Amino acid sequence: MQPSFLETIRARRPSRRHLIAVGIAGIVFLFGFVLVYARYFGPVTPAAIPVTEFIVAPDSEFETIAQELKERGYIRSMTAFRIAYGTRGGTREIREGGYMISPSMDVWTVGELFSRPPYLAWITFPPGWRKEQIAEHFAKKLNWTDEEKTRFIEVDTAPTFEQIEGVYFGDTYLIPSDQAPAQVAARLRNRFQEAFAPYAKQTVAKNVTWTEVLIMASLIEREAAKNDKHLVSGVLWNRINDGMRLQVDATLQYIRGEEGNWWPQPRSEDKSLESPFNTYKYSGLPPHPIANPSLASIEAALNPEDTKCMYYLHDGNGQIHCSVTYAGHVANVKRYLR
Repeated sequence: MQPSFLETIRARRPSRRHLIAVGIAGIVFLFGFVLVYARYFGPVTPAAIPVTEFIVAPDSEFETIAQELKERGYIRSMTAFRIAYGTRGGTREIREGGYMISPSMDVWTVGELFSRPPYLAWITFPPGWRKEQIAEHFAKKLNWTDEEKTRFIEVDTAPTFEQIEGVYFGDTYLIPSDQAPAQVAARLRNRFQEAFAPYAKQTVAKNVTWTEVLIMASLIEREAAKNDKHLVSGVLWNRINDGMRLQVDATLQYIRGEEGNWWPQPRSEDKSLESPFNTYKYSGLPPHPIANPSLASIEAALNPEDTKCMYYLHDGNGQIHCSVTYAGHVANVKRYLR
């Protein structure tokens, strides 16, 4: 006699012992999963503790960063970090900058953290820039609005006339992404004061003001090549002492500079431009620096080469040629620039 449908179902129903065994196996599996997750993906320190800065230096490799995260106790497993970072859309490159991190974060949170823009941004700019260039650079790196950029140029970098230009030191900075432009300007000025401090005594000893040194250094920065700063300084100071106009092309560039081309090629007609910065038209130093000088240019401004030259030019290879007389300068122009 064939068993009924209900009898067949009852026969196939797992026994109580089997259900208990399956339940125990499930609990063991779940417990093991939790242990493995905690061992590799969980936070190193579950209790909440204050976040700290983790700095990613420029050109740091992914494996180096992951190793440092593990050594400093922010992650349990480098492999788990690779997985977590990859699932957040991260590539094998982590953006340079500073990140706010805590050992209380699990690896998924850490992975997401490093896939976003850093809280602290590395920002580098060189000597020789005018403040409008600096403003454009910082605005792009820190996502300033047009109003913030304009305020940085017109207000934040002009607390006094002496601080309009030349005191925004070219260097590498680590800047919080939410730092106000006025605070950024103050940071650059403070860095300049630190860098310029060793030259303060020389300035006093040579009976020149620090403003005069900065103005001259800014001209040298824009005019001279790396190896002829002291010679250019000697020529320009000779002109000052002789009452001659400086006739520096960089000041014409400063007058004409505009967004997209802050240092345009000088033209012959620029020499007649009406501006107190036109050193072809007015004698003496310009009213304030035209750019932020390097320490090498400040050093050259304070220690000019002892020369009788009154004129100089750079040939097509960047080699400098100076002359004592205007006739000699004309000859150099014909020889090296035509």
